[in-house]
Amino acid sequence: MTAHLTQKENFLRVARGEMPEYVPVSSYFGPNAPLLTMADPCILGSFRGPGGGVDPWGVTFVTGEEINFAALPKPNDFILTDVTKWRDVIKAPDYTGFDWEAAARDDRKKYVQDPDQTAFVLSGFADLFQQFIGFMGFTEGLCAIYEEQEEVEELLDYMLEHSLYITKNLLHFYKPEGYYLLDDTASKLNPFISPKLFEEIFVPRYKKCLDLVRDENIPIFYHNCGRCEDLIPSMVDIGVNVWDPAQVENDLVGVKQKYGAKLAINGGFEFRMPSTWPVVDEEEVREAVRNTFDRLAPNGGFIFNGMLTSLDYFDPKVQEVNGWIVDEANRLSKTVYK
Repeated sequence: MTAHLTQKENFLRVARGEMPEYVPVSSYFGPNAPLLTMADPCILGSFRGPGGGVDPWGVTFVTGEEINFAALPKPNDFILTDVTKWRDVIKAPDYTGFDWEAAARDDRKKYVQDPDQTAFVLSGFADLFQQFIGFMGFTEGLCAIYEEQEEVEELLDYMLEHSLYITKNLLHFYKPEGYYLLDDTASKLNPFISPKLFEEIFVPRYKKCLDLVRDENIPIFYHNCGRCEDLIPSMVDIGVNVWDPAQVENDLVGVKQKYGAKLAINGGFEFRMPSTWPVVDEEEVREAVRNTFDRLAPNGGFIFNGMLTSLDYFDPKVQEVNGWIVDEANRLSKTVYK
């Protein structure tokens, strides 16, 4: 098959619920430029980066080699211990004098090396669950959600004003090609809170930000790791177009059957490190990729993304196996929609 669309044009077709020319392959291990940026605007700082830092609310994020330099809130250093006292502790950032035009220009140049291949997709900092848990930690934060729901909701409304400010300016000055909501609300096995509470507390507030994005006809990306399929229906209802990383703990075939191209699945693949490691059957790896395409690629709505289950990205054997995965996915990509 001869492809006529660039990888970005083809990718954005999927994000808009349209039929692509070929299956997009989203991977940082292949030779191509990334499909999308998934970046924070510089006004938020670099706290989620490999060096950690302090987020706009004052939460310290730390990192380390053992977590592959992903940033996490500093353990046992919570800024809020009693949710009923949040008004004394949580203060909205002051961005007086911030130059949004210069920031948009610099961020686009920083994050998009090839605008013909990479979509400019940015965060509006609407990840209210993660921000709240960053204030209190999981134990106290989850207890507060169940025991002091009214106080939590008032705090979330205060936080939402900041998210709306970021989102409005992002849309006006940055002109992004996609907007992403990064809010991990599930573990490997189940959501952290019930779908009922999720719909009551978080969904209406997400919607206020996402409505702004939908009004601009910009695709909405929802990042939620783990088994979060119980939360997906309400997110589709408020406008989510693409779900990543769509991990294999979820019933991905069932989700695809229910929503079709309305909700694009970005992910869908994982090759578990075998007990024989570092001995790996290359054909077994490639067959796993083929099986994923067979299950999730038909009729569109699928972006392949996945790798070996190892965070040791620089191990030569890990790189070799991930290379097989990307190679097989790229080979299949243009054979599905003939």
